[in-house]
Amino acid sequence: MSDDNILTPNGWYRGRLLHAEGKITGVDGVPCDPADNDRPYLLPGFIDLHVHGGGGKDIMQGGDAFATIARTHVRFGTTALLATTMTAPAEEIASVLKGLDHYCQAREPGSARVLGVHLEGPYINPGKLGAQPNFAHTALLAEVDHYLSLAPIKVITIAPEIAGHNVLIRELSGRGVRLQIGHTLGSYEDGVAALEAGASSFTHLYNAMSPLHHREPGMVGAALAHARYAELIPDLLHVHPGAIRAALRAIPCLYCVTDSTAATGMPDGNYMLGSNHVTKCLGGVRLADGTLAGSTLTMDLALRNLVKIGVPLDDASRRLSQFAADYLGVSDRGRLQPGAWADCVRLDRHLMLTDVMVEGEAIDLQDA
Repeated sequence: MSDDNILTPNGWYRGRLLHAEGKITGVDGVPCDPADNDRPYLLPGFIDLHVHGGGGKDIMQGGDAFATIARTHVRFGTTALLATTMTAPAEEIASVLKGLDHYCQAREPGSARVLGVHLEGPYINPGKLGAQPNFAHTALLAEVDHYLSLAPIKVITIAPEIAGHNVLIRELSGRGVRLQIGHTLGSYEDGVAALEAGASSFTHLYNAMSPLHHREPGMVGAALAHARYAELIPDLLHVHPGAIRAALRAIPCLYCVTDSTAATGMPDGNYMLGSNHVTKCLGGVRLADGTLAGSTLTMDLALRNLVKIGVPLDDASRRLSQFAADYLGVSDRGRLQPGAWADCVRLDRHLMLTDVMVEGEAIDLQDA
């Protein structure tokens, strides 16, 4: 890739990104202001920490679904992701995790890197399921330890107001697992206590959690007042642009996810989300009762949406790559600098994706 406006941790450079054996070796260029030229943009590849599906396949289907999902998302600039499970019976979750463990060990050509697993449930509040199937239950350390033995689980969504969950948050966060507050009816005080216990982010901020009221701040209030990290779905359907802007001002390292489903990259119609039937239409995915059920958002569209509501391109890029990597403690992805993986996306001046590279491999976007 050559003669681009390259976004580096030190600002914009015009020139070429150099790489060898999958890693960036340098940037051959000079500092620039992209407003002074008409060259394309070269940004770090997108990192999506909340992916349920894509290309007609759902993570909970197991088998060849993983490969289809990773190939689907790379077409839209996602170079690394977390495979995200749904609330389900224990034996079903265990089966999916066993399959994912093998897939997380190596990247198939033409696909995104699967960094690990986001366990979204079953440790959520049954009164705030959202689109999750009704298999929620209280977390037990023995069960979580079993799941951790089956696959590299990086993130667990949990409702902290459930008795015993703060003890689990303290234990698991001490081991390096990221505990996210989500699908919760908890109060502001519950959120603050969970953060003090070691919780480190919020799952799809605003959605499936107790809202902000000026006399009862709720879980949203706890996030806005205290969080360093939180994920948010910027499809402009799940969250109003004004609420996005409020979160951007309040949460320093707010990062964006898709919460994408099997319907991503597919035509309108009926799909599965775990064991739930969902319908894609009018740009969204819903249960039969109208409840939002994940999204069809892609990360390239997330970037354009952020810029559309006034976020500068460099800041939008960080919220789609670097901040997610930082949250996971990954220092060799999400930034274009020597020693990092050669994961990048090229966009034209209208921010339309034209090229994707994963670990030095140029992706054929037609065949991916």
